[in-house]
Amino acid sequence: MQRSETAIRTTHAGRLPPVGTADTVTGQVADVIRKQVQLGLSCVGDGEFWNGRNFQYYARQFEGITTRPLQPGERGSGREATRERDTFPKLYADMDRVGTMFCVPGEEPRFSPPTKTIVTGPIKGRATEAIRREIDVFKAALAAAGGAEEAFICVFAPGWLDHHIFDEYYGNDEAFVFALAEALREEYRAVVDAGFILQIDDPGVMTSWDMIKPEPTIAEYRRYLKCRIDALNHALAGIPEDRVRHHFCWGSWHGAHTHDLPLKEIIDLALEVRAQACSFEAGNVRHQHEWTLWKDVKLPAGKIIVPGVVSHATNLIEHPELIAQRICNFAEAVGRDNVVAGTDCGLGTRLHEDLVWAKLNALVEGARLASKALWAR
Repeated sequence: MQRSETAIRTTHAGRLPPVGTADTVTGQVADVIRKQVQLGLSCVGDGEFWNGRNFQYYARQFEGITTRPLQPGERGSGREATRERDTFPKLYADMDRVGTMFCVPGEEPRFSPPTKTIVTGPIKGRATEAIRREIDVFKAALAAAGGAEEAFICVFAPGWLDHHIFDEYYGNDEAFVFALAEALREEYRAVVDAGFILQIDDPGVMTSWDMIKPEPTIAEYRRYLKCRIDALNHALAGIPEDRVRHHFCWGSWHGAHTHDLPLKEIIDLALEVRAQACSFEAGNVRHQHEWTLWKDVKLPAGKIIVPGVVSHATNLIEHPELIAQRICNFAEAVGRDNVVAGTDCGLGTRLHEDLVWAKLNALVEGARLASKALWAR
């Protein structure tokens, strides 16, 4: 990724609402690229308009993975049974009853899947037609939109897939996670070989903590996470680090988040990922205070950070001056060249579409204010 050498650069975490009335996917992606460029975003995405490349997609495309009906007492996703749900049973029961995760006007109801995705044999993967089509469409859309300074495509981390794909073959956690990583290798390479920045979507870095029962010790959790970081690095081996950014958060659902693990407990492990950029949630009220951690963390040589400075967790539009303050805090901690301003998580579907674009506009304006202050010193 390009560094913030003359001004604070801007980006977002991936998911965006569609704009315009194009009747083709290429046209829809071109429209959303134009919108991002018009707002002034430095590094743009395709909006993740790809329902075909989801968790169930891997059951169809990767050998050794299939789906079966849920058995009594089973759940189709690890996030459906957490310690926070046990603490706030009525909140989550009410959300489940209406099928909401984000409480957004017009949100399409989301209910528990009736099936469970399982591993039944050796996992084998490849760069599938779906990822190649996404790449081809993004290239065509960028050309149609007149281009952009920089562009990225998101692909899941092995430590996030394992929240939705359950091992019934390996019987060994490390073997299972490394098999997922090996299967993802070619998708990662396809994105980078096509000239795009690869964003690794890895919420499991943080969300796994609350999904493990009983609550593990910090040492136990670090061992669990280290296995997943090592597996991800295995999948990234040979890919230039400056073509990769690693995104993690505490989950995008609009819940209490009282059981979120403090960033300080695992930041050293997150920085071990073979990625130039570390993208993380920092803009909402549960995690905004953690910016001070970066005063004490020694950023590895060559790394940059992409803190979220606007949040998917509130309808309120952050004031550009607040955004500028957040950016300056990080810049003073790790150096202005090492900061790219981002979002906590993907904004599309997590907020009303009107609010998404207003927040991104505020992000760009806040970055302008911060740049004026930082480069005037």
